[in-house]
Amino acid sequence: MDLSTLHTFRVAACDLNGQMRGKRVPPSYAEKLDKGAVRMPFSALNVDLWGADIDGSPLVFESGDADGVLLPTDRGPVPMPWLATPTALVPMALHDDAGTPFAGDPRHALSAVLDRYAARGWSVIAATELEFTLMDASGDHPQPPLNPVTKRRLAGEAVLSMAEMDAFDAFFTELYDGCAAMGIPAQTAISESGIGQFEINLNHQSAMRCADDTWLFKALVRGLARKHGFAATFMAKPYANDAGNGMHVHFSVVDKDGNNVFDNGGPEGTDTLRAAVAGCLAAMPGSTLIFAPHGNSYERLVPSAHAPTGACWAYENRTAAIRIPGGAPAARRIEHRVAGGDINPYLMLAVVLGAALVGIEDAMQPPAPISGNAYEIDGLPQLAPDWAAAITAFETDPLIARILPGDLIRYMAMTKRQEIARFAERPPETHWLSYLEAV
Repeated sequence: MDLSTLHTFRVAACDLNGQMRGKRVPPSYAEKLDKGAVRMPFSALNVDLWGADIDGSPLVFESGDADGVLLPTDRGPVPMPWLATPTALVPMALHDDAGTPFAGDPRHALSAVLDRYAARGWSVIAATELEFTLMDASGDHPQPPLNPVTKRRLAGEAVLSMAEMDAFDAFFTELYDGCAAMGIPAQTAISESGIGQFEINLNHQSAMRCADDTWLFKALVRGLARKHGFAATFMAKPYANDAGNGMHVHFSVVDKDGNNVFDNGGPEGTDTLRAAVAGCLAAMPGSTLIFAPHGNSYERLVPSAHAPTGACWAYENRTAAIRIPGGAPAARRIEHRVAGGDINPYLMLAVVLGAALVGIEDAMQPPAPISGNAYEIDGLPQLAPDWAAAITAFETDPLIARILPGDLIRYMAMTKRQEIARFAERPPETHWLSYLEAV
């Protein structure tokens, strides 16, 4: 994409909440992005949900609110189809003046985990399944949107309904066109179990590309929804008494010869697969804050609501937190089913893949796979029960300390505690407005 032909374009990096932080720049910047032409405070990636500095953060007054350098990632520029004026976004990552990756940048956290796989001669292939809800957000409370065909408000579940998909055909057609233009490998789309809820799967690709495209896809969905006269949200629980939005990730690991290290030729998978599962299970309670990063996230994590709350695994069982899908042995993979749609995809993949690698490094052994309904099994290790407990578990868990940089853990905990305090000052009935298109 030729940036020099545009009126302006955007440069942005991902903050701890998954929001884009960056600048609008003239086309003259196109040739000097990789030379450090764009600077931004380190603190900008570690602000709270509303974009406010974190009280007491070492990145603000203590350090003089110093600038870092934004450098382009290998993702390259992508168009922004939801805007009326043709423009582009160049995904960036934050470094210091010496070129050292900034520890508070979520993309660098994932890159460091993937480097550990690469040191073994391995690479990770991943895919995400993203649920989101279309809604009318024009009033004082969230409500379902109008059906574009009947002009009546959506009123009930429509699981796998082709009529509901067709009613929103103009939106989904433009969404698929946008994905194609941005290089996002969108696959199947379905109408899900919640009112106005849909799911789109992204195809398997390298783990970093998967994270990049998941981040970009969320921006595309939200932007195009507004263009079509409604809103789209990845909130974990848009309505108190309706289905929540999840985000499942599938991953496999291939060696330097292209062999899947989880494949033993049969349905059970290799010892390496089971060690990876064991690592994911061991890190799951401490990782709760990454899988459920907002207060609203915990309204989804309730028993028997299709959102796993107990750390367990199984073969071909969608009630388990970790599922080993069936199919051809060469495609043997792990499906991690805990995260909500409101996650930061870089941090989510970093902790999932980092936990799997810790399990492999330590030759961990998982418990026996479960059978039946996981929600009815007593005694399973549990995710953190609420937002405050999740913060404490995250910042004290020894496995998290082996996966993420200490500075990022500290910044994340400070950010989330500030958000708890700020939400406590706001009427609960208004909280949805803060989350609607921010997560």
